[in-house]
Amino acid sequence: MSQSTSFPTPSASASLELMRPTTSDLISSENLFLKQKKVFERFASVEISGQKFMNQNDFISAIAPGEDYKKIQKEQFGILFRIADKEKKGLISFQDFVIFENLLLKPDAEYEIAFRLFDVEGKGTITTEQFKKILFSNITPDSIPFDFDCEWLKLYVGRDPEKKHELAYEEFTQLLKGLQSERLRQEFKFYDKEGTGYITPDNFKKIILSIARHKISDYVVEHLPTLCNIYAGNKINYASVVAFHNVVRQMDMVERIVNKAVVASSDGKITKIDFLNTASRETRFSLFTPLEADIIFHFAGLGNPSGRLSRQDFAQLLDPKWERREIKSITKKQTKQHTGVGWEILHQTYSFALGSIAGAVGATVVYPIDLVKTRMQNQRSKVVGELLYRNSIDCFKKVVQNEGLAGLYSGLGPQLVGVAPEKAIKLTVNDFMRSLLKNKDTGFIPLHYEILSGGIAGGCQVIFTNPLEIVKIRLQIQGEVAKNIDIPRKSAVQIVKELGLFGLYRGASACLLRDIPFSGIYFSTYAHLKKDLFGETPDKKCSIIELLIAGAAAGMPAAYLTTPADVIKTRLQVETRKGQTSYNGIFDACRKIFHEEGFKAFFKGGPARVLRSSPQFGTTLMVYEILQRLLPWSSSEEKVGKVVSAVTDSGDLGYLKSRNALKILLDLDYKFGVVPKSVNVPIPS
Repeated sequence: MSQSTSFPTPSASASLELMRPTTSDLISSENLFLKQKKVFERFASVEISGQKFMNQNDFISAIAPGEDYKKIQKEQFGILFRIADKEKKGLISFQDFVIFENLLLKPDAEYEIAFRLFDVEGKGTITTEQFKKILFSNITPDSIPFDFDCEWLKLYVGRDPEKKHELAYEEFTQLLKGLQSERLRQEFKFYDKEGTGYITPDNFKKIILSIARHKISDYVVEHLPTLCNIYAGNKINYASVVAFHNVVRQMDMVERIVNKAVVASSDGKITKIDFLNTASRETRFSLFTPLEADIIFHFAGLGNPSGRLSRQDFAQLLDPKWERREIKSITKKQTKQHTGVGWEILHQTYSFALGSIAGAVGATVVYPIDLVKTRMQNQRSKVVGELLYRNSIDCFKKVVQNEGLAGLYSGLGPQLVGVAPEKAIKLTVNDFMRSLLKNKDTGFIPLHYEILSGGIAGGCQVIFTNPLEIVKIRLQIQGEVAKNIDIPRKSAVQIVKELGLFGLYRGASACLLRDIPFSGIYFSTYAHLKKDLFGETPDKKCSIIELLIAGAAAGMPAAYLTTPADVIKTRLQVETRKGQTSYNGIFDACRKIFHEEGFKAFFKGGPARVLRSSPQFGTTLMVYEILQRLLPWSSSEEKVGKVVSAVTDSGDLGYLKSRNALKILLDLDYKFGVVPKSVNVPIPS
């Protein structure tokens, strides 16, 4: 369409050619034409001389599939039929339908449709009388009459009745955008008979229903009169009415800011201060006044006096009936393909593989420390001749002196074989449990659920951990025994054969006693360090150094606090030599260790355990998260989603814009187009 003041109505063929360049880039003109033809043939019910036509009902069904007509009544969709029915025959041909559909694909289609409705003469300009006539003929008699002699309108058309200029397309669209605010001012003045600056809650509700009923949720409509409860008094002032109207006009921005603020919140809930601070950060200029923020939190927080609101609380403020249902349903179908049993197995396999790699890297890095820790924990301080090492550093030196550097990696082979499934199952189960227990809307997971997720992960890993640990410990102890007793070393396979299936799970209860609290402490601490210390959000990921620090720091309390359980497990799993105390279960070991060696014995090897667990888990979690970023599982899922959304978006753009066009007309009056049949409605030519 030309942007000059001339606004001629082109012929049908010329219009078709004019509209074609504006067709969506995502779908070719040929495919769009075929789709339009398919829709037309499906809904057209009238046939004349072998040619199909649509009546008004057919047309409405075609452009508004599945519409429930609650926010926009069926008669109001008939306004669009008037635009499509250029010859005013009550029927439209396929060519008329194509022209109208292509009109909807234009970027300013919503305003152009409104302009064509008022431009009854097709001149490209609208007079004040035309505007007045069309407006009055499309609203019900019970609507409050608009004062066309107001100062606001005179600024657009001029003060002199003899010299009022006609409105071109650009001027008219700007007038439409500001008209609702002027109507609000006039209606407030209409109800404020005494000029006090206050109206009753019932009159406030009438005003909002008149100008914005189609934009607000049923929940808000029901509670509109409660606006007077924000401040003292039982009436509503003009400032509150304007503030409420501003909130309605900026509802999309309200939703965007709420989403940003909720994501940044530690518990998925926000206060009014959080909302205003986020608004200041996300916008160049301050969008919301304190009064507007009060109104937002008043309606979102009805029934929740705490002042801390979740995304679910704000959902009642927004209107879900404006969602694009067709797009949403197709996206859902695509998502469903990704959440079946097969897809979930693939996802867990992916996590298991990454966890295996990360675990192997972490175990190799800290294995020498683990060997020192094991030998220190197995040393009986009260047995004569058993005190080989004074401390962890002395142990490290003597291993290197007596067994060489290779001695520091004694038993690494079985460790790597077992550590892959061990760490993989721990990481996979923890991720899986967190995904099950978190809030699906906000992503927030309470601390007790974080600890529970980690604890379950730790319990599951014992299936792999116990056999691995008992073989590893006996291989590690062999080195020190060989220096005192001349016996041949056993291989891992020989140890497994000697122990048998049940022997491999000796000390499993102690292993559970160690791994469940360890993982519960570790994973919850790690998650909070990333979020609270380094400020990680879905939009801001931690750096490699931050991941390493968070993982290492979380390992310190987890490792040291569970050292007693690790000491007991080691004593139960090691092969008892002649002269050493033997143990029959956790309680027996706990009693004998305390009686023979004192309380300090329960923390033997504690520093070495911290030195081992801290860097190991720091390295493991860092590698795991880096691998997830380098090989993102979600990328394939997002790609499919985007392709589906893009195609669907183009296919349903006409439906979306037809509703948007009507929303602009409903801004004039929410009953626009719903008039008694006795009223003669002017038809644009």
